[in-house]
Amino acid sequence: MSLKVLFIGGTGLISTAASELSIKRGIELYLLNRGNRKEFVPEGAKVLKGDICNELEVEALLNDMHFDAIVDWIVFEPQGIERDIRLFTGKTDQYIFISTVATYQRPVSHYIVDESTVQSNPGWDYAVEKLACENRLIQEYRKNNFPMTIVRPSHTYSKTSIPFALNSGKYPWTLIDRILKGKKIIVPGDGTSLWTITHNTDFAKGIVGLLGNVQAIGQTFHITSDEVKTWDQYLKCIGNVLGVEPKIVHIASDCIVKYFPEIKGGLLGDTSNSYVVNNSKIKRFVPGYLATMNFENGIRQTIDYFKDHPDYMKVDEEFDANMDRFITAYENFVESLAYLK
Repeated sequence: MSLKVLFIGGTGLISTAASELSIKRGIELYLLNRGNRKEFVPEGAKVLKGDICNELEVEALLNDMHFDAIVDWIVFEPQGIERDIRLFTGKTDQYIFISTVATYQRPVSHYIVDESTVQSNPGWDYAVEKLACENRLIQEYRKNNFPMTIVRPSHTYSKTSIPFALNSGKYPWTLIDRILKGKKIIVPGDGTSLWTITHNTDFAKGIVGLLGNVQAIGQTFHITSDEVKTWDQYLKCIGNVLGVEPKIVHIASDCIVKYFPEIKGGLLGDTSNSYVVNNSKIKRFVPGYLATMNFENGIRQTIDYFKDHPDYMKVDEEFDANMDRFITAYENFVESLAYLK
């Protein structure tokens, strides 16, 4: 008898691969979303069109349905957790919350991070909200036996995204365009911070393996790649795929956020920090779990996908111009230091 699973969302950057893998493994999969990304719905999935924020609508959609597991891919704040507890208590044997390794202490006291590492990242609202969600779920599990499982991914990408420490969120092709045009690329710090980037197909193996796993109830898991590189190495991998040597300029993170204050939380509270994620726990609960998509192969697939879909190859002109202005100002400042002697 196959598992009956509900994904809230299921067509996003991280979740699409998990939806596809669930179908391949014979899971009876339902996707509850607004139907805005129909092209990413795998054949065989059953779509329940609705808005999770409309509780009355969702109650009517689900009616007397019961699921072996429910994964909410899109909840980011404690209010959403309260809603999910109300909606799904008694309707599922397992509720999976997608948190983040960004909840951990920054900077970490030890370079290897496991699920017991101290959680405290007050400088980034995203991490603060995710941690508050975790704490509320743990409270509900302890008090009322709400069958929760917490998953903490790291920096995860797909064929539709181009991961890097500093890039346009609106049009990620901007980074590739700058490399191809020989423009300089900012790398935070001296480029030697260790970082983990995970392909969504590898993440999918871990989370699908947890679905319906009763031993995972009340537990927390990392699901990331074991590949660790510096930011300079990641950028050089992208350059190798493009056949172009990226022009790197190293700039201190504190300096970067003076010019780009909107990224302060994510940069100082996450990407500029150096640490290694321990994945031994997910391997114990999901035997055979192994991330097999190395970054060079993954980013090659992504770049090929963008080239096959020209609509994705857009450049964020404002971001691009701001990068040029900032780099010029920074290099002029550095050059001026020579005259202070």
